[in-house]
Amino acid sequence: MAKQAKRKKSAQTAKEKSEKSRFLTISKAANAYGERSFDNYAQIRSVAEQLQTGLCAYLDHERKCVFLVPPQGPFQEQNYGSGAFSVSGKGFLPLEPISFGLGIRVSESGDFLRVVLQCRKEGARIDIQVEHNKTYELDLPLVEKDLEAVLEGLYQHVLHWFTDRVERYDHGNYGTSDIGFDILRIDPNS
Repeated sequence: MAKQAKRKKSAQTAKEKSEKSRFLTISKAANAYGERSFDNYAQIRSVAEQLQTGLCAYLDHERKCVFLVPPQGPFQEQNYGSGAFSVSGKGFLPLEPISFGLGIRVSESGDFLRVVLQCRKEGARIDIQVEHNKTYELDLPLVEKDLEAVLEGLYQHVLHWFTDRVERYDHGNYGTSDIGFDILRIDPNS
């Protein structure tokens, strides 16, 4: 009877160890996921911040003219930090492509155009897609020459958004079904 009790206790201990090892396996996988999702976010945020500061300098404006803003919803003339990213407020940081907005001053009277970018880290490369259109593939770490190509592309994107619409209007064809562009007048006193 003592042997039977000992075997039963041994089987119970093995079962508990098995359950603990399954939990530890999941825990290790979750930790690896968390590390990768944080790396994904950190890499994309670094690129976003470089684009924000670089574009303002590229536009050669005397005042700060580009802000990191949420990819949708209202925004003010300010950088939103982590709130500018699509993964903001999701609790457990998801491992997925991340979107953010650039609020770009387009007039002296406080008008801003939001351009939404989606970034995806692919190994030692990052892909930046502008408004579901052009995609830039950049090697990490970023090199200034590659960043310049994206800055020029963003400048051309915003410029063409306005010039194309003016041309369509001038030729009687200005009704479009474009989505994704927000032009907001921001009152600095609010």
